[in-house]
Amino acid sequence: MTLEVQGISKQVAGITHIKPTTLSLLPGHFNVLLGETGAGKTSLIKMMAGLDPIASGKIIINGQDVTKLSPQKRNVSLVHQFFVNYPHMTVYDNIASPLKVAGMAKSEIAGRVEEAANILQLTPMLKRRPHELSGGQQQRTALARAIAKESSAVFLDEPLANLDYKLREELRDQLPELFAGRGAVVVYATSEPEEALLLGGQTGLMEDGRVTQFGPTAEIYRNPANLVSAQVFSDPPINTARITKTGNKAKLGGHAEWKLTGDPSKLADGDYTVAIRPIHVFPAGKPSAKRVAISGTVQVTELSGSDSSAHFRFGGESWVSLASGVHTFQIGEEHVFYLDPSHCFYFTADGALAAKGGR
Repeated sequence: MTLEVQGISKQVAGITHIKPTTLSLLPGHFNVLLGETGAGKTSLIKMMAGLDPIASGKIIINGQDVTKLSPQKRNVSLVHQFFVNYPHMTVYDNIASPLKVAGMAKSEIAGRVEEAANILQLTPMLKRRPHELSGGQQQRTALARAIAKESSAVFLDEPLANLDYKLREELRDQLPELFAGRGAVVVYATSEPEEALLLGGQTGLMEDGRVTQFGPTAEIYRNPANLVSAQVFSDPPINTARITKTGNKAKLGGHAEWKLTGDPSKLADGDYTVAIRPIHVFPAGKPSAKRVAISGTVQVTELSGSDSSAHFRFGGESWVSLASGVHTFQIGEEHVFYLDPSHCFYFTADGALAAKGGR
């Protein structure tokens, strides 16, 4: 089973919303679309599912050109972030609905519904209606419907976004197991980089209607091809600043400098954009061979679970530090932070990755 999109694009009133996109999506792992709200994830999913028209290109499912086929004839399932269930039907009938439309025998429908309900822990709720379910149970019903249908492709459009934290964690852990071994291509849209990392598989980074990079999730995180990809795959936002490379030294204005080694030391002298994720900017420590001190004015602080974050400003730049543990900051104070140059990315003027590391 494969799903290929070949140069597909979308236009609305003459304006291009999805730029020509080519992807090859495979079963056996999650195919994640990661990007901020408005990046084009939902539009791309609807195009692949047959719900939105395409302006150009082809959609191939298992070797068959389905570009002009309806969603029903493509044998696909779509689970939204909103709980889309039929309110007048029982949970059983909601799960069975696409099977009945397909004209499947009652005995086979019963078997598929029973299996899906068992997997999603819905067996005691089969006679209930959606309004009698919790939000998590309603979303489980939608997922059970997709599993029972045994679709060639399953599209999950931010399916956990409207659930509380505990339910999100629970279902996120279960999702890979739910679709494992079913042979379907699973496409999962999210705006959360952490979720993409947890799901693994392959990830397509999206920004302004285009896929900026596609490949193994962990590999893209470690090696963003360009500055846009690095920015998409970072939450909190990746820190950036202009530096000047001279010889084997990088100078960040009049605020910090460090010695370059490895690939960064081989770059031509000149100006670059340095980027470093907040987890590699520490709120405490001391200058050393591995850490460079920078001083900034604390603007916002936040304690989230076991992590502390601080937004600070220095030399016209707004940066973020994210560290484990409880760290005390005072709004408006001048605080010394420490960046680890071995985790820096260096980008050229046009945003291409030039080198990484260097300490």
